[in-house]
Amino acid sequence: MGVVKGVILDESVLLDGENDDKNVSSLQPGVESLIKTLFLSRTRIGIAYTVDLPNDKVSILKRIASLYSLHCFILNDPVNEVAMPEWCNTENESVIYLVSSKKLLLRKLRSYNWLVVVLNVGGENESGSSRESNTPNIDNLAELPLNICRLNKKLTGNNFLTVGYTMKPSRVEDFAKRGAFPLSPTENGLMFVPLMATLPLASQLKDVDIVLHKATDEILSVEENKLTFTPKMQELQRYLDQNQDFCVVDPLVNIYPILDRLEIQQVLLGLLELNTVGSCLIRGARFLKVYNFSEVNFASELTEAGLSLPCIVKPNVACGVSDAHKMAIVFRIEDFKSINVPLPAVIQEYVDHSSTLYKFYVLGEKVFYAVKKSIPNADILMKSSSGDDLKPLEFDSLKSLPTAESTVVDSGASNESIDLKLVTDAANWLRKRLSLTIFGFDVVIQEGTHDHVIVDVNYLPSFKEVPDDISIPAFWAAIRNKFDSMVSKQARA
Repeated sequence: MGVVKGVILDESVLLDGENDDKNVSSLQPGVESLIKTLFLSRTRIGIAYTVDLPNDKVSILKRIASLYSLHCFILNDPVNEVAMPEWCNTENESVIYLVSSKKLLLRKLRSYNWLVVVLNVGGENESGSSRESNTPNIDNLAELPLNICRLNKKLTGNNFLTVGYTMKPSRVEDFAKRGAFPLSPTENGLMFVPLMATLPLASQLKDVDIVLHKATDEILSVEENKLTFTPKMQELQRYLDQNQDFCVVDPLVNIYPILDRLEIQQVLLGLLELNTVGSCLIRGARFLKVYNFSEVNFASELTEAGLSLPCIVKPNVACGVSDAHKMAIVFRIEDFKSINVPLPAVIQEYVDHSSTLYKFYVLGEKVFYAVKKSIPNADILMKSSSGDDLKPLEFDSLKSLPTAESTVVDSGASNESIDLKLVTDAANWLRKRLSLTIFGFDVVIQEGTHDHVIVDVNYLPSFKEVPDDISIPAFWAAIRNKFDSMVSKQARA
């Protein structure tokens, strides 16, 4: 038998039997969450029920099946032969049948050559035991995805690695819809499962080989540069602190520089070592940190920092909190005192860049890029205002920019103005300097000087501007190589 590619859910694990005596039909708690997880993980799903199931309950099953385009069929109909999905009887792939411990179906199900998994619901089945020695058992629907990974390892001699991931639901859905989080093994042997908040984290991590996280989704607050993470992320951090050899993409300490705009600007100063005489420069933007807009002599301090107006003002905290992307473009020195940007803040040079932004994505040793429309040059921003009316432009960079709607340009399009080798060298320099596996950064090219200026660096970006058939295998390879490198390093130690 091959790896698990399909799951059939028996009606006994889907329908809530607690309300049978009240003539109320509903789904068990956790059912829709499980189905959505399986659906997003590209697992085939079927729903099976018996011929004598009441119509109201059948309607519930068909509703959820229709919502996710699942196969819904009658099992063991003595009168009518109901066709099962073809994948239910594939010799080279395994199919799991999840059934309640209260339902006597085990002997019948074995004739289909399926892998039976029993959901224990507190009672014994008619054979006298809810836990048969050769039948996997789970106590919670949320345990099934990890149980599938466990079975896949058993079926293949432990040849696959399990990646447990944690990030906000919208981000999971974005990645999963593009095929990034399959439950069945990838071409390089990775299986992806969500780390469930409803289950003890330590027990899940015993079956996980790699943790993939988006810690910036788990920040609750930032006070005096001290981050407070969600209890779930704090628990994960404690586990990783106690298990130093555990593979994580990436350690929290490695992403801290990206969370602090001042710190990452200071890191970018090191790019100067890549520059050679006679070629264009790659550098970070010039900057100045301020703690109080009313107590700074902007005229002198901007000059000392190599800054001239206009400037763009950004919060020092780069992500994870609601106002991290609240920014302003300031045209006059006197207006710094009136802008509504959280403090402390970083004042950054405004680079005229012909409204063109290059988004670079580093996936392990692979570097990709896409071209997007960006904020216009300063003179265009100033055309509609003059004199006393030239007020600061305040905006949230996640919601809208002071420009027309962004338009993605073909990432494979030729553009002679960018030095790809120079930026690729910078990407590799940053990867080694920050010790990060997956990250992104934005580059603009300054008009006149042709300087390549890195204006933003971020952790675990979506890289959705890069075609999925290119980016997703590179994403998997980056994670796998991280694990292999760690194992190799441990072997040499």
